[in-house]
Amino acid sequence: MKSVKIGLLGLGTVGGGTATVLLRNRDEISRRIGCSLEVVHAAAHGIGQQTILDPAKCKLTEDGFEVVNNPEVDIVVELIGGYTIARELVLKAIENGKHVVTANKALIALHGNEIFKAANKQGVIVAYEAAVAGGIPIIKAVREGLAANRIEWIAGIINGTGNFILTEMKEKSRDFSDVLKEAQELGYAEADPTFDVEGIDAAHKLTILASLAFGIDLQFEKTFTEGISKITQEDVTYAEELGYRIKHLGIARKTAKGIEMRVHPTLIPEKRLIANVNGVMNAVLVKADAVGPTLYYGAGAGAEPTASAVVADLVDVARAMDTDKQSRVALLGFQPESISDIPVLDHDEFETAYYLRMLADDRPGVLADITRIFADQEISIEAVIQKEPQENQTCVPLILLTSVVVEKNMNAAIKQIESLDVIKGQVTRIRMEHLG
Repeated sequence: MKSVKIGLLGLGTVGGGTATVLLRNRDEISRRIGCSLEVVHAAAHGIGQQTILDPAKCKLTEDGFEVVNNPEVDIVVELIGGYTIARELVLKAIENGKHVVTANKALIALHGNEIFKAANKQGVIVAYEAAVAGGIPIIKAVREGLAANRIEWIAGIINGTGNFILTEMKEKSRDFSDVLKEAQELGYAEADPTFDVEGIDAAHKLTILASLAFGIDLQFEKTFTEGISKITQEDVTYAEELGYRIKHLGIARKTAKGIEMRVHPTLIPEKRLIANVNGVMNAVLVKADAVGPTLYYGAGAGAEPTASAVVADLVDVARAMDTDKQSRVALLGFQPESISDIPVLDHDEFETAYYLRMLADDRPGVLADITRIFADQEISIEAVIQKEPQENQTCVPLILLTSVVVEKNMNAAIKQIESLDVIKGQVTRIRMEHLG
């Protein structure tokens, strides 16, 4: 039986899981593709302490360049993360004519255009299923399974840490800082949780999904990003009273003006399936013209769930490596010469509905003043909650839900509302999507 030889970069959580899955399911994988997948060279820091791979069958090194320069290696699997040395190793592997599999969303989001151009020039494959939503095969679904469709929008819970925090805040009435500390203790969040809670990790993934969905270049720098660190228990409670849940969503939508790419906390109706995705789980909802809405749900991280996607990519590459280059699936789902220059919209041009919370003096005419400002900006109010003042308090929380509006109009309205003498402090805003 033919053997496809693999060079593995990184034996951490995902790398170790990949090696485990390859060894445990070796026979099943061979039955599917008609050849064996054999790890012949691996690189990792402190690799002498690794026991997963047999040194008699696999060369072990701490130098990744030894792996990518090994003439025996057919496919390089990059699982070291980051986007400095990883970029250098991937580009060198491509230069050497090797196919590449990676789980590195930051690498693809920031340097994917350069990497894919080099891969197309060399006629090699770059596969990256594990870069988005862990074990959920969302890349394959968007790029291949929905190839007959025009995709209208994608909305995803694509960071498990943020979803865990918001779930705990809702179900146990806990504060953000308290849940974040637990997430760090459980290993869901890093010591520096910025990438997770401020939406950067999700923005990397959304950048990739938007390119696959709409056939545009990867443009991470144009993805609007807002985190969940300012979400309060009040907002979670009020949203529930109104029939909504707060989720940290990545949203990519094609409009007549261009592409919206945004990551932010979002109110969504509690009856939506995606609103009930809890804990560290991920889910991606795709709306396409022919099939309608489809939902993809599963583990978005972890050793073996992510390894499942990595090995699936290895299977795909092993199947395609001997085929004619023109017959392969394009790296971003669209032929390179067909990549579109549709503009990515500035956040001022986004169109969405809003949840607004403000503290107002408890006296007549306040709502009338706000309504006049909204009317000037062509904003309709869909629902209002005004709480009773607490004892010895002269201000009350006022919660408004609006119709869909252009963001620059909402910005102007909020600026005027905050300038009113009857409004105390800043207006809290959370965007709303009905995902119908």
